Amino acid sequence: MIAIPQQPQKMTVEEYLEWELQQDVRYEYVNGEVFAMTGGTIPHNDIALNLYSALRPHLRSRG
Repeated sequence: MIAIPQQPQKMTVEEYLEWELQQDVRYEYVNGEVFAMTGGTIPHNDIALNLYSALRPHLRSRG
């Protein structure tokens, strides 16, 4: 069984920063709530880069 780190329901920014230093995985802080972040993969990064590369010329032409 995997132990899930416990955190308060709502945190201040300062509480979150102190708490996160003690965690093994990365978390995202949104309006006082904390969410575990998933790890990126090489295929995920390739998809994101391809999307950016496809959209960039269209967005730059609009200023």
